[in-house]
Amino acid sequence: MTEYLVTECRTLDGAARDIVITDGEIGRIVPAGEADRDGVPADRRYDAAGRLVTPPLVEPHLHLDATGTAGDPRWNTSGTLAEGIEIWAEYKADISVDDIVERATRTVEWYAAHGVTRIRTHADTTDPSLTTVEALLELESAVADIVDLQVVAFPQDGILTDETHEDLLTDAVEMGADVIGAIPHNEHTREDGVESVQIACDLAERHDRPLDLHIDETDDPNSRFTEVLASEALKRGIGDRTTASHATALHSYNNAYAAKVVSLIADSGVSVVTNPPDNSVLQGSYDDYPRRRGHTRIDELREAGVTVGIGHDSVLDPWYHYGVADPLDAAFILVHYAHMAGHDDVAALWEMLTDANASVFGVTDYGLEEGNEGSLVVYDSPDAFNALRTRAPRTLVLRNGAPVARTEPSVTRVERDSGPHTVDFHR
Repeated sequence: MTEYLVTECRTLDGAARDIVITDGEIGRIVPAGEADRDGVPADRRYDAAGRLVTPPLVEPHLHLDATGTAGDPRWNTSGTLAEGIEIWAEYKADISVDDIVERATRTVEWYAAHGVTRIRTHADTTDPSLTTVEALLELESAVADIVDLQVVAFPQDGILTDETHEDLLTDAVEMGADVIGAIPHNEHTREDGVESVQIACDLAERHDRPLDLHIDETDDPNSRFTEVLASEALKRGIGDRTTASHATALHSYNNAYAAKVVSLIADSGVSVVTNPPDNSVLQGSYDDYPRRRGHTRIDELREAGVTVGIGHDSVLDPWYHYGVADPLDAAFILVHYAHMAGHDDVAALWEMLTDANASVFGVTDYGLEEGNEGSLVVYDSPDAFNALRTRAPRTLVLRNGAPVARTEPSVTRVERDSGPHTVDFHR
């Protein structure tokens, strides 16, 4: 029995298709107009009318414990990562499970409305109460009807900066955290940073968990922990389940050293996630002029065969005060920020948003192919370029054959002397 039928949609390659979803999977994909509409009830059928369709979106890097706290207890006036960490430390002193769950649920619903069905979120493990971990593990169950969550045990203040932090990280994993994190550039010394990477790798191997480290999130060209992570992953054979998040110092390395690091990442199989919203406002904050862009070397990494995903990182928190939880916003920033404004870059950006992000998350049955999960997103746009250009509303979001979100696009009219008329932003 057909659970859902989407007709007259256009895939990223421009092909017009009908998509039949059966038993939660994509049963058939046929040329537009060939699917049997008559046997499908009206409420299980959607006419895309030539709109773009993609697989569901994946958010590979987020901090749901801090979402919605921008301006509380104060704003980040310096625009630096360091001040953001200080403000978060003040906020989390009185944090509660209910507070986190309430704020995070709202943001998760925003993500679902934008076509996201999977989110990897970091949970700060340096608070002795581990309230953030408890809250996000509770949230994992509470929002399971619309998204799949992965919770990263993330020692925001470092593993070796306090004698209790390593035990707290282990406790978070034993509570049920899905992924192991670290932040070596936030340790007190280079030596402690290297050791923190090794501790995280040991913990991941011991508990059979993936790794996702905040790594070299700085403009400092002397911050060189990405090579440490890639080397450890290569030696241990765990690169396919290891993510280097941020890696912004790679932007500031001299070209000879950067080439070595890019090659090592490629050999190791480690994935990289760039986070344009945060990286664009936090990096370069200590510069006068010229100010560095401060994101990782996306073009060189991709040319070397490295999987590079796009994360939003923050939504309304001490590090990034803006955002509506839309991955297309992050990609749109990258268009300008990474010199990816050429028309040929459109395909690369969508590959990063879809296949690359799904790979980081570890999805195995992803993509618009028969036999894969029956999940998809329809955009109020005729093609991939315009969907990105306008950050088009998602008119339908399906997850395993069931609708989880719908958006009715707004109508704009311009009042002219000749009379009012509707504006079409898609040319």
